Amino acid sequence: MTAGGPSGPAASIDRVSQTELPVREAAIGVGAGVDAQRLVERAARSDQVTSIGPMTRWPRLDLPELWRYRELLGTFVWRDIKVRYKQTTVGVAWALLVPIFTAVVYIVVFGRFAKFPRGNLAYPVLVLSGLLPMQYFTSSLSSAAISVVGNSTLVTKVYFPRVLLPIAAVLVPAIDFLLSMTVLLGVMAYYSSWPAGPIALLAPLFLLLALVAALGLGLFLAALNVRYRDVAYAIPVFLQVLPLLSAVPFALDQIPVKWQWILSVNPMTTAISGWRWTLLAGAAPDPIRTAVGVGVALLLFVGGLAFFRSTEPRFADTI
Repeated sequence: MTAGGPSGPAASIDRVSQTELPVREAAIGVGAGVDAQRLVERAARSDQVTSIGPMTRWPRLDLPELWRYRELLGTFVWRDIKVRYKQTTVGVAWALLVPIFTAVVYIVVFGRFAKFPRGNLAYPVLVLSGLLPMQYFTSSLSSAAISVVGNSTLVTKVYFPRVLLPIAAVLVPAIDFLLSMTVLLGVMAYYSSWPAGPIALLAPLFLLLALVAALGLGLFLAALNVRYRDVAYAIPVFLQVLPLLSAVPFALDQIPVKWQWILSVNPMTTAISGWRWTLLAGAAPDPIRTAVGVGVALLLFVGGLAFFRSTEPRFADTI
């Protein structure tokens, strides 16, 4: 870069492809009584070097950087867990009451009156086994979509990998999921519905599919919500019909094949049908339709990450 004097030629700036500079220490407060100054200072050690360069053509996660900020991720998760049921009378018992109340409504409305097909499973077991992954997905998506805007004071004041916010948002509901599993296990014991051998070891893979789909769509909506706050109002409308499009109140193999193919585009249909297959010895999902659901989930993740990373440099100015 060269510059002239007061009467000299105008300054000219050459294009810089990449610059490396030491990370400076920063102090922030995460809020909710949690001070993250120690964590950020530890992540921003003087021996670390930040490379500033043009955006890459392909979206990517900087895994070494995320690992360096792993304690900050843990702080975000712990903060949200502590404030999730703060000043509530029932507390964490809501993680049990919500699926119970919802399942009762589904059993009465769809089981007794609508007579939805249940296959070879008891209807309460069928409904609860579909509700738990669905409630994890809806809670994760709702939290991830508002994660950036909800932490605007951090985004505008200090640097940290912004992708940590949606990641933390999809990890927190996993605590509720684990607690609500006790309800499902109790219902399974009552109806003597147990996994058919080692196939149950594959159950976490279908929960991972739900996590990937929620994170991918959450990344996209989180970035979109920075610019358009209508996202927070549109999400509940979408989530109201999603259980019906994910085979929560009925057995997927009991509906016409044409509709099975249509619903397979929804990754949560694959996640729920696979979860029932591995955990309850339900009908095995079709491999091709399963591949469709997995492919859509991966496309959501890659597309959401690409959109998030491309708009990330403008978050502080737009939010």
